[in-house]
This record gives sequence, structure tokens and C-alpha cells, in this order.
Amino acid sequence: MNLNTVIEMDKKYYMNTFGNRIPVCFTYGKGINLWDTQGNKYYDFLSGIAVNALGHSHPKVVNAIKSQAEKLIHCSNLYYIENQAQLAKVLVENSCAGRVFFSNSGAEANEGAFKLARIYFKKKGMPDKYEIITLKKSFHGRTLATTAATGQEKYQKPYAPLTPGFINVPLNDIDALKAAVNEKTCAVMIEPIQGESGVNPVDPQYIKEVKKLCEANDILLIFDEIQCGLGRTGKLFAYEHFDVEPDIFTLAKALGNGIPIGALCAKEFVASAFEPGDHGSTFGGNPLACAAGLAVMDALINDGLVKNAEVMGEYFLKKLKALSEKYPVIKEVRGKGLMIGIELSIEKAADIKNKCFNMGYLIGNVGTHILRILPPLIVTEQDIDGMIAVLDKALGETIEAE
Repeated sequence: MNLNTVIEMDKKYYMNTFGNRIPVCFTYGKGINLWDTQGNKYYDFLSGIAVNALGHSHPKVVNAIKSQAEKLIHCSNLYYIENQAQLAKVLVENSCAGRVFFSNSGAEANEGAFKLARIYFKKKGMPDKYEIITLKKSFHGRTLATTAATGQEKYQKPYAPLTPGFINVPLNDIDALKAAVNEKTCAVMIEPIQGESGVNPVDPQYIKEVKKLCEANDILLIFDEIQCGLGRTGKLFAYEHFDVEPDIFTLAKALGNGIPIGALCAKEFVASAFEPGDHGSTFGGNPLACAAGLAVMDALINDGLVKNAEVMGEYFLKKLKALSEKYPVIKEVRGKGLMIGIELSIEKAADIKNKCFNMGYLIGNVGTHILRILPPLIVTEQDIDGMIAVLDKALGETIEAE
């Protein structure tokens, strides 16, 4: 099917939540590369928004999915599932979690975190302790509850009145957080590095202060690691950068490398609040999704990809900072590992993204001022050099046209 036919069909039958998409339809992917319906080759420096952490068609994931699909795709959580138990074990043994629950998405994992935090205090005889504080500029999902938790008005406004029980406070402002805490506060939820608002790392000292505040006030600390977890920042989990362990953390995106799966991870003392009937999922933790998750964890843990993210991230940031010296319109380069944001002083982020696309490189933009780069963890220096050369050209053409 050619591109125009796909576009016409989409415009006629699909709910228009994405507007006019970038005019391309991909048919095949291998490693860092994608090919479209016309056979054009692209370098994917967005990874399906941090999903394809192992790149496209990674052999471990492909073989795991094929093998499992031939045996059993779904059997219901009424029965024990071997892959589910194994994946939970791998996550627990490599993190601060004591137990895991699997969902189909990051939003569902966050919904589970909210429910777990609230029921934990209810079962302690504290039913009025239900409010959850989140940070402005955060993004936690598209459901009604996760929209209320998301600290961005543009996502919230169309769905008011919002789900009650959520309070948003400014990023890195410990005084604002202290002022928001009260006897009803059950949890504070943080993305260690905010992704959707432009790659905003949370200050390490702030996170330490938040941890102290939570411990002093019997408040649970939740980390949303849906985008920044699973090797993206050069550590298997982003909390490892901060010398702080959350009581609950959530994962998704990279966990299935494209197969939908999310994970709600919690320390034993919190996880035990969930008892039979308190939570559930029809598809969550099914044999196919967990087979993909096991393959991803195998690659992350045993194939040196987390270390590669750290090393290539340092190389990438060094190259981008050199580029910023050439182009003062680059106001700031920030991030950790292979989670990178480039803030511009001009409202040309979308134009630059489109120029990169026309040269065969996929990146993202956040609003008018920020470029977002999330390459797969298999990226090499040669790949990065190619991206830098394209960015150099795109920036030069943009400035020249001003």
C-alpha cells in the first residue's frame, strides 16, 4: 500500500488525535534503521519515544516473541504464568523492589501505583490519607487519573473537572512541596528526569530532601521511570543516580521493546497491601508480553547496553556541547545517558526536526524551543557522528533563513 492510500484511510477512519502526522509510513526496521513504503532509509534517534531501546527487530526479542506465539499468547491471570513469574523475579533481583505487578502500559502502571499508595494507608486505618503530590511539567499518562497527576495544564484543561486527590507543585522547589504536604498526603510522585516536557533532570539534592520529607511524614515516594528507566540514562534504573530508593516505581516503554507491557514495582512492605481482589488485569503480564520483557532484560543485563548508554551518552553530550559553541541559538543541552534535550533560543524546534527528517534522521520536538533525542541503546559513535552532522546542517540552514 502506498503512502497516500494509508494517509487517506487514516483520515477517513481513525480518530484524529494526532493531527497531520509526519508524512511517512514505515514498513521495516533493523537495528537503528527504519525503511518506509518507498524504500527510503532513516536513522531512528527517537526509538518510538524511548520504546525501542534495543533498536528494531532485535534478534533476542524477535526470537522470544516468535517462539512464545507458537506456544501460547494468552491464558488469563486465573492461572499461573511461567514467563510472568520469571520476569517479576528478574526485576526484583535487579532493583529495590520486593514485588511486581504487570499492566499493559505506563499509564496503567501509574494507575496501579496510585491505587497501591491509597490502599496501603487505608489498610493501616488511615482512610483520609489519599492525596498524591506530583510536579509541574511532569507527564504520567492519558487516563483521567494520570491526566490529573500530570503537571501540565494543556493535558488537563479539556477534561476538567479533574479526578480529585492530586496536587501539582513546581519542580525542584522543596519549600513549595513542604507547603503542599498535609495530613492527607499519602505519596509524592516524581519522574527523576522529566521526558515529555523537554528532558528536565530533577536536582539530586531536591530528591534527597523529598526522601527525607517523605520519611518524616509517613509518605510514600513513587518514581515514574516509564521513560527514564531500563538503561536509558546509563543506569538500569534512574533512581540509581540519586542514591535514593523509591517505595514504588513504575516501568513501561522499553520493557517490551514495542510489545505493550508496564510494570508496577514496590517494596515488600507496600506491595503486601494488595490482596486478592484489590487489583487486576485481563491482558497484563500475559505470556507473550512477558517473553518480550524477559528478552529485553536479558539484553540489558548481559549485553552491555546499559554501559553503552552511559558511554555513548557522554560522547553525544560532548559533541552537542561543541555544536552549541558553534551555534549560540543552542541555549542548553541537558539530560543523562541517551535521554537528551536541546533547548533553543529561537522558536524553530519543529523546523529543525523536519529538516533532520528530510535528511533521514528521526528526532522529536517539545513545543517550539526544545529538541528531544532518544536513540536506541545500541547506538554507536558512528551513528552519533552522523546525527551531529545532520543537526549541524539543519541548524545552519535554519539560522541562514532567519
